[in-house]
Amino acid sequence: MADNGIFAEHADTYARMSVRSPPNTHYDRPAILRLAGDLAGKRVLELGCAAGVLTAQLVERGADVLALDREPRLVELARERMGDRARVEVADLERPLDVASESVDVVVASLVLHFLADWAPILGELRRCLAPGGALVFSVHHPITGWLLSDRTDYHRTELIDEEWDWSGQRVTARMYRRPLSAIFGALRAAGFAIDVVDEPRPTPDAAVDPDLFEILETKPVFLFVRALRSEVG
Repeated sequence: MADNGIFAEHADTYARMSVRSPPNTHYDRPAILRLAGDLAGKRVLELGCAAGVLTAQLVERGADVLALDREPRLVELARERMGDRARVEVADLERPLDVASESVDVVVASLVLHFLADWAPILGELRRCLAPGGALVFSVHHPITGWLLSDRTDYHRTELIDEEWDWSGQRVTARMYRRPLSAIFGALRAAGFAIDVVDEPRPTPDAAVDPDLFEILETKPVFLFVRALRSEVG
């Protein structure tokens, strides 16, 4: 996994910022929830739950949620937010998941998979955990955005890139993996998933955000969203 000590070092800052962060509030989370669909009574596994903002929205839509994150402080904050409304656990996504086979209806992974260099192990685990016909809904930084942040010498490779973020006035540097579209969809197919929806949404119409940021979210590729279904064979 890309070394992002920023989430451990600045967990409380990130937790406060993410509640109202425009890209999360008006762009990422609405798209994730729309692709997840009707969650009433569904068993949902959430990867990279951070401080539990999306977790709460999943529960509000009737989901029975198991939320996982690598950082103990973020898990602590998510537990404070959720109480007994969801189960929140520490988990390393590069290791086998402590989740029963075929026990999940929907997996949600908001802006987390791009921190993993190799998708084969986690996608294999997710296919195992999902019930037949279950869905994986995820967002990642868009490959075009990643390409512009790279040295642009080889589009076809998967490579670490750095991006500077502003967390409530504090500049932090995140590291993530940029990969070509063929690597994203090839990994899903190889793991036994069928691609159902590919989305490049715009921000919600009522987004009250800085005009420059709104222009970026409205006109440029920022995140890529995918819904993939567990295939019956594979």
